[in-house]
Amino acid sequence: MKHLVVIPARAGSTRLPRKPLRLIAGRTLLHRTIAMARSAIADRADTVFVVATDDGDIADHAQAVGCQAVMTDSAIATGSGRALAAALAIPDAPRFVVNLQGDSPFQPQGALGAVIAALEQGAEVATPVIALDWSALDGLREHKLRSPFSGTTCARAPDGRALWFSKTIIPAIRNEERLRASEPRSPVWRHVGLYGYALDALRRFEACPPTALETLEGLEQLRLLELGIPVMTVAVDPPVFDSSGIDTEADIVRVERLIAEHGDPTPAL
Repeated sequence: MKHLVVIPARAGSTRLPRKPLRLIAGRTLLHRTIAMARSAIADRADTVFVVATDDGDIADHAQAVGCQAVMTDSAIATGSGRALAAALAIPDAPRFVVNLQGDSPFQPQGALGAVIAALEQGAEVATPVIALDWSALDGLREHKLRSPFSGTTCARAPDGRALWFSKTIIPAIRNEERLRASEPRSPVWRHVGLYGYALDALRRFEACPPTALETLEGLEQLRLLELGIPVMTVAVDPPVFDSSGIDTEADIVRVERLIAEHGDPTPAL
């Protein structure tokens, strides 16, 4: 095995209890995430998928829809920690570990493959981003009026290195009206909740306690930047419809409305 894709799925979400088992248009959040991931890299035989959870019902559901499950300590607070625990629990150590957040089932089809490609090309950590056009930026702003901590943006260098991530929309834009008239895209990149790590980088990350800015923003990837571990961002095309993570009841209602309007993008796996 070369790649391990871990889908962390803990039961104890404060804003949306037992979130992985919540139904979205008739299918659970976890089932949708598994189906999306498998279809994205269906041609790669060197990849194993596993759900990492602290809940027996979630583990049973993962296995019922055809995915391996690993029980991990409920004290593990982050998805990356659960991903490392899963990687260490299997006998064949992977070269790369991908942490695919279980609450983001409508990711761009090319995101998982792009992250794996970046790791194979030498990145220690890789994660996808989407360039927002002005309409998408307006939609994100409206979304944050209802759910201010749902959706993450990224400031990145020209070579793709991540400079910062935030739950606020960065960068601030001076002279926005003039920029709108001259550029089809905004300067804002939305982060997609998917991380790939070389196994050693993930070990180094997890060996350090949460950092101050990570704690303030609630974004574990900021620990990487504070520790000086470079994060390579890879630009990907938007998904069928643009949706941030599922964090609240309002997010479920919004996504079900999008499915009703545009069709269901989740593969029938």
